[in-house]
Parts: sequence; structure tokens; C-alpha cells
Amino acid sequence: MRAIVYERFGPPEVLEQRLVPAPVAGPGEVLVRVKAAALNPKDSLIRKGKFVLFSGTKFPRMLGYDVAGVVEALGPGVSGFSVGDAVFGMRNGFDGGTVAELVAVKASELAKKPPSLSFEEAAAVPLAALTALQALRDCGGLAPGGKVLIHGASGGVGVFAVQLAKALGAHVTTTSSVKNLAFVRALGADVTLDYAVDSGLEPTRGWDVFFDVFGNRSFAKARASLGPRGVYVSTVPGPGIVATDLATRWWPGRRGRLVVVNSNTGDLTFLASLVASGRLVPVIDRVVPMAETAAAQAHIETKRARGKVVIHVE
Repeated sequence: MRAIVYERFGPPEVLEQRLVPAPVAGPGEVLVRVKAAALNPKDSLIRKGKFVLFSGTKFPRMLGYDVAGVVEALGPGVSGFSVGDAVFGMRNGFDGGTVAELVAVKASELAKKPPSLSFEEAAAVPLAALTALQALRDCGGLAPGGKVLIHGASGGVGVFAVQLAKALGAHVTTTSSVKNLAFVRALGADVTLDYAVDSGLEPTRGWDVFFDVFGNRSFAKARASLGPRGVYVSTVPGPGIVATDLATRWWPGRRGRLVVVNSNTGDLTFLASLVASGRLVPVIDRVVPMAETAAAQAHIETKRARGKVVIHVE
């Protein structure tokens, strides 16, 4: 089968399309015939060797975690899915492989694809929307009437964060570049700030949740802008936020949390229900063929993508 692989850590140019052996569905796994796979910053960070402690150094490595496709075969012990089902989901951990014609995924990391979405749209949902949901609901404890600031609201995670915060009943303020203010407002943001003019970090803000999607703020900088029990949530791992998470997780006052996304059927099904009701709509920056995967990753690394970048697997 065709797949995107790389033989060393490095820039996007290390990626190549190659013929590799097809996977087999093991116990508890579903073999998916891939129709589309989305790219994420996680892919780039692993490709650069930033997560080598977790990913290891074994090569060749395969690319991609988000997937949408059709069930090709079921491994032993799998229930709830049938051959021919349209599914979507995300592979947990650090072993990629979704930018390929076939991929074996744990059944617990998949759900039925919302019928209203194309495969490309469905592939754009899992990692980004799960990250936003788990950051706001689980790490931040965002409740109806809560005040949330979403810093970096026009990217892959941000566009879902705005919509999910509204679905959770919050008052949503966003920061983005001036060219994206109208775009973010159309997603449902109540207040849109140009981050070059207003960072949202003033002590008078009183945020219940400060969601740093862009990853260039810190708990130390955001702390004063939080309410008495406010939570700063980051998507970007590093020694500082990991230490803060461990130190403040059970603290009764202001806290700093790192969201570690987990793909599971329950949350994917919840997201599918929001899609079905029209309260969650994926935003796609572009769809490209597998042969243009390296260029697509380079585009993501500019941090100028509006929504998700999706690979169409022919």
C-alpha cells in the first residue's frame, strides 16, 4: 500500500510517499480503508524529533493521527462496528500511520462518521476538536455562563474551541490577527480582539478559562488575568507547564493545566452529535493529495492555516 513515511528527523522534505506492507487488524482493532487524513502540529513536532523521549528513534516512521474512512476488516473481539461502516477517529500515542491507504486503529479510538460530513470534513475533526473539548470541559471546567478567552482562535484547534465553548454555554472572547477577526466572529465569538492591540492579559479580565491554543503565553503571564478559581490551559507541552500542572492541579485557586488529548468513542460520538445538530462545523484551510503532504506540513508550520489541512487519500 502507499503511505507517507520518513527515515530521519528533520524538515518537511524528509517525508516521502512509498510502498509499505499493509497492516492487519489485531485484537480490538479495526482495519480502516483511509479516505482522508488531517495533519496537525503534533505531526510536525514528532517529525522534528521534539518528542523523541516518547516517540523513540526507530525508523522508518509513518505520518498522521487523524483518519476518516471505511471499515475494511475487524480484529478479534471488536463489536459495535461492521465491515463497510464509515468511521472517523484518531490514533492515540506516538505511532502515526493514517496518511496511508490502510491503517489499523483501536476500536475504542473510533466512532461512526456523521452522515452529513464528507470524509475530508470528518478527518478534520478528531484531534483538534477533542483537544478543544477536553481542554475546555475537562481541564478548564468551563460551565454555562463562564468567561473564556481563546488565544489563537483561527487555527485548527481554535475554530473548534470557539464553537464548543458556545455549545457549553460560555461567553467567548478570542484573540487573533486583525485579518481573522470577522472570521472568528462568524464562528460565534462574542468579543474578538486583535492580539497586536489587546492581549487579554489585563488583571481586570477575570477569565474562568484562559485557553492558550497558540502556545506563546504562559501561566505566569496569564495568572493575573484569571478569576479567583480561573484555569489557564495550554496545548503545548514543556517543562514549565508540566511542572505547573503538577503543582496546581488540585489547588483551590488559580491553576495551570496542560491538555493531553485522548481519542475515545464517547467523546467522538458527542462531537458527532454536535455536528448533526449544526452546532459544530469543521473548517478546512485546504485539501491536498498525498503527493503534496510535505508542502502541506510546511504550510501548517507557518501558523497561517485557517482551520485544518487535510490529505485526500485516493
